[in-house]
Amino acid sequence: MTKSEKVTFVINTLNELYPEIPIPLDHKDPYTLLIAVLLSAQCTDVRVNQITPLLFAKADNPYDMVKMTVEEIKQIIRPCGLSPMKSKGIHGLSEILINEYNGEVPQSFEALEALPAVGHKTASVVMSQAFGVPAFPVDTHIHRLMYRWGLTNGKNVQQTEKDAKRIFPKECWNDLHLQIIWYGREYSPARGWNLEKDIITRAIGRKSVINEIKK
Repeated sequence: MTKSEKVTFVINTLNELYPEIPIPLDHKDPYTLLIAVLLSAQCTDVRVNQITPLLFAKADNPYDMVKMTVEEIKQIIRPCGLSPMKSKGIHGLSEILINEYNGEVPQSFEALEALPAVGHKTASVVMSQAFGVPAFPVDTHIHRLMYRWGLTNGKNVQQTEKDAKRIFPKECWNDLHLQIIWYGREYSPARGWNLEKDIITRAIGRKSVINEIKK
């Protein structure tokens, strides 16, 4: 297959498997999504979805969040890991949203990435899932699969994101990044990988990757 044929195959297969695409992190608005994505750094979505109801029961908006102390936030989110940094970030960004954005989450990459503890991936998820702006947040699943499929040689997520944006149509980005995450979890995990089940990698995968798994 040519690269363009591979891209078409990936899009068509994922659309068949995931015609309806659930969003992995539970949230009700841009603010709760922002907090959930921030908490998901080096933490599973399952764990985040267990912790956010506890946090949001006390504060599901920036005005209530700043009434809590950093220490109080830290105690609640501790199971998500990196709680000292994340609690300071959540409190700090909530103050900024109140002081600079009337309590609303800004709708630009630059403004989001300027917030404490918010990196490019977090900003991309919020822009994509909360505001519908085309973005291609790359997590470990997407990074792994893009390499397995021979669609990137990227040694880091920044290069993988560039390659994904270059080869996939922009109008597909917001669906595709979620579809690839779900596919990676269900069909092409890092551990316990069964190539027979992984229909995309079996069809278009990088030869060195397939040979390695067949050993």
